[in-house]
Amino acid sequence: MIITKTPFRMSFFGGGTDMESFFKENGGAVLSTTIDKYCYVTVRHLPRFFDYTSELGYSKFERVKDVEDIQHPLIRNAMKMLDMHELRLSYDADLPARSGLGTSSSFAVGMLNAFYALKGKYVDKKRLADEAIYLERVRCDEAGGWQDQIAASFGGLNRINFSRDGYEVLPVIISPERKQQLSDNLMMFFTGFTRLSSEVQKANTSEKADRTAQLREMLALVDEAEKILVDKNTDLDDFGRLLDRTWKLKRQCGSAVTTDGIDNLYEKGLTAGALGGKLLGAGGGGFLLFYVRLEDQAAVRQAMSDLLYVPFDFENDGTQVIYYAPESYVPIAPHRIER
Repeated sequence: MIITKTPFRMSFFGGGTDMESFFKENGGAVLSTTIDKYCYVTVRHLPRFFDYTSELGYSKFERVKDVEDIQHPLIRNAMKMLDMHELRLSYDADLPARSGLGTSSSFAVGMLNAFYALKGKYVDKKRLADEAIYLERVRCDEAGGWQDQIAASFGGLNRINFSRDGYEVLPVIISPERKQQLSDNLMMFFTGFTRLSSEVQKANTSEKADRTAQLREMLALVDEAEKILVDKNTDLDDFGRLLDRTWKLKRQCGSAVTTDGIDNLYEKGLTAGALGGKLLGAGGGGFLLFYVRLEDQAAVRQAMSDLLYVPFDFENDGTQVIYYAPESYVPIAPHRIER
């Protein structure tokens, strides 16, 4: 039996510039962190006592006789890609899916990590990120960027640069005290609205508007935000004010990004004392993030009293195998790995 633990990510700046269609021409960068909210994937080989060959538990429950019959596209394609058969797989998470924290990609990374461990193989973080990107964007043909899979694999507070040559992960080097101050000044609330990120991306793309100018400006804000973090003489509150700027730009990137209800909630947060914030993820719902000085946090919590407040902290480890109990497994017949 294998159990993996994979963090969810919180993206601050540069979201949208991690889309391959954009960064291959313009370059891209995101500033993000992983947080201490996780998904857990448990896998083992299913004993051969049943009239089905795989058993899968997530928001639904599936029992199938053939991998091709699996309804969940990520599980089906991952099993085919790595030649996995006769599995019992379960998924559990600290936060709901479709909530703007890269939950689907964290699941993809954690599942691939578990599959390799079940085969007795160690795979480094870059390969896990690369294969999760391939799984979601190519095999499953889901619209979206690359940042979620990379963040879930590597973990930590990072700047991730994108170019024609691929990507690089650069940890943001700041003192533990400043990093903790940043974490303490961030507040997250669940709006209760959820929507698939790929659906939001497709809806925005279908509008045919050229958003290159907004994305380039959002890309430039990554540099500004990183300078605020690493320069200890800079007022950290400027990070919050910059979040407000990037959110206003993001709202111009498609009608599916926000709703009147979300806009009203955001304005209530600012009125109560937040310096800035944004909706996490592609848009359409999920979690609202605010930057709030400590003395104003009680007022913001009161203003958001209809929403669920979710405390969190940063994490640094990325995906991990937290339980490893190898088992002998002899396949019924040889299988060919798909690539």
